[in-house]
Amino acid sequence: MSLLDQISGPEDLKRLTPDQLPELAREIRERLIDCCSNTGGHIGASLGVVELSIALLYIFDSPKDKVLWDVGHQAYAWKLLTGRNDRFESLRTEGGLSGFLKRDESDHDHFGAGHAGTAMSAALGMATARDLKGESNKVVAVVGDGALTCGLSYEGMNNAGHSDRDIILIVNDNGMSIAPNVGAISKLLGTIVANPRTDRVRERIKRVTHKIGDVFGDGVVHLAKNVEESVKNLFSEGMLFEELGFRYFGPIDGHDLTTLTETLAHVRSLDGPRVIHVLTEKGKGFSFAEANREKWHGLAAYHRDTGEARKKSSGPPAWTAAFGNAITALGEERDDFVAITAAMPAGSGTAIFQERFPDRFFDVGIAEGHGVTFAGGLATQGIRPIVAIYSTFLQRAYDNIIHDVAVQHLPVVFCLDRAGLVGEDGQTHMGLYDIAYMLAVPGMTVTAPKDADELTGLLRTALDHDGPFCTRYPRDKTPSDPNPVASVPAVPYGTWELLRDGHDVAILGTGTMALVAEQAAERLAEQGLDVAAVNARFLKPLDETMLADLLGRCRLIVTVEEGAVINGFGAMLAGRLAATHPAVRVLPIGITDELMVQAPRARQLAQYGLTPEAIAERVRTTLGASVPR
Repeated sequence: MSLLDQISGPEDLKRLTPDQLPELAREIRERLIDCCSNTGGHIGASLGVVELSIALLYIFDSPKDKVLWDVGHQAYAWKLLTGRNDRFESLRTEGGLSGFLKRDESDHDHFGAGHAGTAMSAALGMATARDLKGESNKVVAVVGDGALTCGLSYEGMNNAGHSDRDIILIVNDNGMSIAPNVGAISKLLGTIVANPRTDRVRERIKRVTHKIGDVFGDGVVHLAKNVEESVKNLFSEGMLFEELGFRYFGPIDGHDLTTLTETLAHVRSLDGPRVIHVLTEKGKGFSFAEANREKWHGLAAYHRDTGEARKKSSGPPAWTAAFGNAITALGEERDDFVAITAAMPAGSGTAIFQERFPDRFFDVGIAEGHGVTFAGGLATQGIRPIVAIYSTFLQRAYDNIIHDVAVQHLPVVFCLDRAGLVGEDGQTHMGLYDIAYMLAVPGMTVTAPKDADELTGLLRTALDHDGPFCTRYPRDKTPSDPNPVASVPAVPYGTWELLRDGHDVAILGTGTMALVAEQAAERLAEQGLDVAAVNARFLKPLDETMLADLLGRCRLIVTVEEGAVINGFGAMLAGRLAATHPAVRVLPIGITDELMVQAPRARQLAQYGLTPEAIAERVRTTLGASVPR
């Protein structure tokens, strides 16, 4: 039996000898590579922290001690070692293990995490609660260096560093967020070189300082502490952390289990805020992931011997690629706009634009709020910014959208990838709320294209619009192959498209639901109901001319959106028509008020009634006996 198969929890791990730990690390990597080849997942980051996961559980006492992983997709090895090895084949599948950390999945998942930057603040909250309750457990936050481009990490560090609480920050430094890290902090970490002499000198000075205080009193202690501070600044490679109030240890080799366990044991015995700087390699132990760390951050199922995808891509391009190709082609036509993303050039499709126009591309790191305000600054000077960020991540910049863009009515274009249901990535990554939160922003134009050509047309419209503008598209393939960008005209502002005429019912589909609405109308027509299908590509403003025409002849207006139905497009339209057309009924169809479970995207669409058959049935049920059969 393998070592890994003998481990059902941390207590089994602690029975191993130090000499057995490297073999355990090898077995974990094999397990990760095998399982993720079938389920897909975020394998790169987890391969990089295998030894760190082992060392943390070997030295600390989880679940009594609290270990928080900043962004749960680096914690696959942690899952294997905390009682989930026998279920790991179910990773990211419906009813299976989450691809991230979930508190209701294990007592060892101390804080749920899907978005970067949360660990330090949550860890300080736990340390504070521990102290208030008079307990004595340790609290550790494992923060990837990519999260150090995120302002929330510094807010937590600033607060924790001067709290004098017993808290440990581990910086997992692999030079990567999803793409290579950007910014001054990344450069600073890259210049730090291990120097064991530093800690020894500083510890001796600290001991001498305390002895001086015991003999000569506070006055001389003040002078001695100034000397200690000067020497600290002279010798410390971790000055940034020291100035924030953390004692710095490192950097250390994150793949050397002996060094890791010895360092963790030493730092665990100390008190107060302290930081351990650990150097790791993303994708460690898997040649394909080591060779292309950005691609192998997260991907679908693959053949482990070749690294090739199990499902060959065919048919129309993905929405992400269609967007990247469109803005690049538009960049050839006009030079007045730039592209901005938050640590995801490949994931957002902007890498295509970056390669062609490097001087007009900006990766701001995991700093969505900064990226939006940065775009606002550009817009004040006549530059048109296109901000491409996943729907779920743009939530982190909502104040910036309102305060720094909308209030000043600046022409910033927001392109929201992964809008709607995202399948196996689960609850933290669902793009279900952008319709509701963008509709609420004064002056914001809210759109959703039905296909890749319409996306190009809406981008043309957006770049010529005087004010904030957003569009959304899913994690999926486009319905059809796009035409050349140069041949696609702008979409007339504030207009809808009549896909099928009818006089009894009108189904208004937004974005991905426009063609589904048309298919539902065709099914109802086969049963004798005269149904119009509308591509409601502008959710705000409405097409007042077409809406007035529909209201004059239809007894039921159905809205279909791949987003939260509460406060969504249908709710907005229902609220308006209740006052102006009380005789017309509005039926909003969308995602109900609940957290999504992970499952294939097609399965999720069916589960929430966003298929032609389900929509047609909802219409028949709503109209009741008056529907001909």
